[in-house]
Amino acid sequence: MAEKRFIFRAIQLVFALMLMAQTGVFGQASAAKGKSLFKANCAACHNKNMKDDMTGPALCGVEERWADYPKSDLASWIHNSQKLIQSGHPRAIELWNKYKPITMTPFPSLTEEDIESILMHIKEVCEKGPATAAAGAAGSGGAPATKVDDSNLLYYILFGLFAILALILFNIVSSLDYVRQLEEEVPNPKKLSLMSGLKSTGFKRVVTFFLVVFLGHFLVKGAISLGRQQGYKPDQPINFSHKIHAGDNKIDCKFCHDGARRSRHSMIPDNATCMKCHKAIKVGSKDGTAELTKIYASQGFDPNTGEYIEGFKDMPMDEVAGIYKKWIGDNYMSENDLTSLDAAGESEVEKQWKNIVRSLTNEFKSHVYGPIEWVRVHNLPDHVFYSHRQHVEVGKLECQTCHGPIETMDKVYQYSPLSMGWCVNCHRNTEIQLDNPYYEDYELLHKKMKAGEKVTVADIGGTECQKCHY
Repeated sequence: MAEKRFIFRAIQLVFALMLMAQTGVFGQASAAKGKSLFKANCAACHNKNMKDDMTGPALCGVEERWADYPKSDLASWIHNSQKLIQSGHPRAIELWNKYKPITMTPFPSLTEEDIESILMHIKEVCEKGPATAAAGAAGSGGAPATKVDDSNLLYYILFGLFAILALILFNIVSSLDYVRQLEEEVPNPKKLSLMSGLKSTGFKRVVTFFLVVFLGHFLVKGAISLGRQQGYKPDQPINFSHKIHAGDNKIDCKFCHDGARRSRHSMIPDNATCMKCHKAIKVGSKDGTAELTKIYASQGFDPNTGEYIEGFKDMPMDEVAGIYKKWIGDNYMSENDLTSLDAAGESEVEKQWKNIVRSLTNEFKSHVYGPIEWVRVHNLPDHVFYSHRQHVEVGKLECQTCHGPIETMDKVYQYSPLSMGWCVNCHRNTEIQLDNPYYEDYELLHKKMKAGEKVTVADIGGTECQKCHY
């Protein structure tokens, strides 16, 4: 019984220490604590780089912008912005006029130390920058020294303390058991050895308990983070620039991503969509023939003649190479006013062709003909239902609302966190446009009910397959 009581007390103590660590270094404000609090409370609406607007404004310089007022006013704004607005506070009214109707979520549970920690974290990121916040100064050899994550370091210390505590408790239990043996006059009384303690049922239960807790923690954390990879910017098989297409040339996003108008998915454009323009525009403004030739090769289109090649998918790769090398070489000579390829030109032709093969083939696909295997950037979990049509056609949202300034991106990256909190906050703040034709069906249903007519589940989409078989 004594052993069990000590084990129970040890578990209580460890969890108390972990809770204290999670809420700050024993109640003190710190940037490490602020980082954790920012992720939990602020990151759904404010950009973690602190320099760019998201749903909420960029936070760099937030203290300076409130410098004309007592620091407690900023804390009041964070606790309940609407209450401060209603009190007539000039700065609060100024912010409301700028960002309404979007309201800031109230955080009444944050303490003064919590808010101070968040402000310390914001200041640290703004001063060091997101790329260098986790790195130290360069050493004498020129390599940057890696900064240890304070929160992780604290957990390592706690694990070490727990190990020491466990040894102390084992020693106490062993001594108590030895005393018990003496009192009961057990023949040849012995203290428990460390090895016998490690083999004991109580120790195995404690180890099993902590394994379940920590494995469960990482499992849940991984599940919550699924698809949430803000800033993810993968290389693509074709160096497609949204800046050139959507920015410089003002092409409507829905011209290529036509599924956004009528489907759950916006759809990655197929090769034929590219060919609508690039039958005529054969040389790129940025990469010349290097990237556009990949589209031609994937389609079996001969840019030399302007025609599709019959039987292209069964054509040997040597013949395919000859077609596109000629195209690349002819353009190189035209750009450099040459009558024949020089050594540099031949090298460029080989380089571009190898890149085409590398981008359009893999271990399962040996021919360049076929669909382009784009790398997915945004990937919501399977249990999340999201419809582009619902947001683009019905809600009339611009693509930039979720995807950020896509028209400025040479390489697409995940701009928004795509967390549930981020979506829910948007739903809380976005007003419904009742003049939208989408809501006419609901108006008709209400008129039917008022007239005493029957309205069934089928009338609200209950017979649609995806209602049950999504």
